[in-house]
Amino acid sequence: MNINEPNTNLSRNVGGFKTRQLTTIGMLSAISIVLGLTGYGFVPLPGIKATIMHVPVIIGAILEGPIVGIAIGFIFGLFSVFQNMMVPSLLSFAFMNPLVSILPRVIIGITAYYSYRLIPIKNKNNPIKIGIGAFIGSLTNTIGVLGMLYVLYAARFAEAKNMSPSFAGKAIFGIAVANGIPESIVAVFITVPIVLAIRKFKKHR
Repeated sequence: MNINEPNTNLSRNVGGFKTRQLTTIGMLSAISIVLGLTGYGFVPLPGIKATIMHVPVIIGAILEGPIVGIAIGFIFGLFSVFQNMMVPSLLSFAFMNPLVSILPRVIIGITAYYSYRLIPIKNKNNPIKIGIGAFIGSLTNTIGVLGMLYVLYAARFAEAKNMSPSFAGKAIFGIAVANGIPESIVAVFITVPIVLAIRKFKKHR
């Protein structure tokens, strides 16, 4: 069985991707980059700013399958590396490492798609089904990035934040909880209506 949803309208393949899939990759990758460049990729919530830059990866994966999600995640992660090289911040030393910036974003496409597909609801447009995919995909971003940050750079993180190395793990876990849950909820509220609207539009074309 094809891991991507079948398409009977477009059969032309370019480098293994259908024309529609390439269009989706380009459009959603561009949206993710624009969100990062303009600052619109951060939603102000009480006490934090929730990022939505990974939401296009989730949308692409649910609409077109894991390979498309992986491609968008790779471009998003690559942009993150270059952004931290061009505009360094306190933690840029970590985000210039592809294992921190790229790998977790690539995995988003896999977890979002399969958590969506494995929900035992036959209706592919069920909001709960889409919402669970979005929630898991968003958590993948948070856990993946912060997990790699802890594994590879816990000591340097503590030094950058002027804290004891023994406290680094608790601090990173605290960030994951404080940011991860709100970001996942925001991702659900954005992803569900967009996926449903796009599918409705495609159905009536």
